[in-house]
Amino acid sequence: MNPSPSIAFLGTGLMGAPMCQNLLSAGLPLTVWNRSLAKAEPLAKRGAVVADSPQSAVADADVVITMLSDGPVVSAVMFEQGAADAIREGATRIDMGSIGADEAIDHAKRHAERGVRYLDAPVSGGTRGASAGELAIMAGGDAETFATMQPVFVPLGQAIHVGPNGCGQLAKLANQVIVAITIGAVSEAFILAGGGGADRAKVREALQGGFASSRILTEHGQRMVKRDFEPGGPARFQLKDLRNALSAAERLGLDLPITRLLHDLFDAMVQSGKGGMDHSGLLTHLEALNNITGN
Repeated sequence: MNPSPSIAFLGTGLMGAPMCQNLLSAGLPLTVWNRSLAKAEPLAKRGAVVADSPQSAVADADVVITMLSDGPVVSAVMFEQGAADAIREGATRIDMGSIGADEAIDHAKRHAERGVRYLDAPVSGGTRGASAGELAIMAGGDAETFATMQPVFVPLGQAIHVGPNGCGQLAKLANQVIVAITIGAVSEAFILAGGGGADRAKVREALQGGFASSRILTEHGQRMVKRDFEPGGPARFQLKDLRNALSAAERLGLDLPITRLLHDLFDAMVQSGKGGMDHSGLLTHLEALNNITGN
């Protein structure tokens, strides 16, 4: 592939915008589209072309990246609104959002019928990782196609090929299961220690030196201590991922009781009106269950 493939990027929200910034910084030709054009327009100042429709964005691209909120939105943009029909034969589409593994497999087949290669390559690392170009990228699809996409992946983070189509999404779901369960564990640990009079900030510091140390404890634990719940990863997206994980488990004949428990807790949190809060804000939901006011 040309070392500077032309890229169409659909979805320039919290994650998509900084990812586009890094692609532009790497000198890659970029056309962007977002449902709310105002979110895409700042990228024009960096050299991106802003398209007025998904179809016009993808028409001449070597690579089409989608970073949209969920599977139904991806399906609507790609197949119901006709963007998939506008992708040229021989191009590659990369879905870097979080959708169902079964949806990714279906999308791969539908694109293949039109001579378009497909990778499901969701990411982890939040807005901080997106801005720093340090995302973990979990790619499912053909190994040769994955190899040709390295010029696209390198500015965004570290990409690992994990298996055929659908496996990228399964890897992301595995990531989100670990994240959700660990957020729950850190939240309850802080509630327990704080309930006995311990300083949560000092507890976090002490735990970082032992087996309980984790990136969640370090980064989200700090959010909890500072009570800074501006969304890097909104709770409603965490709920979506847990729902997809349970659906995948059901399809595979597996039982994930801990994941189900965290799904129910995040569902209750979102239903209480906190869907836009960062997922580390699960702490506040668990505090409410214990009649604890923020501290």
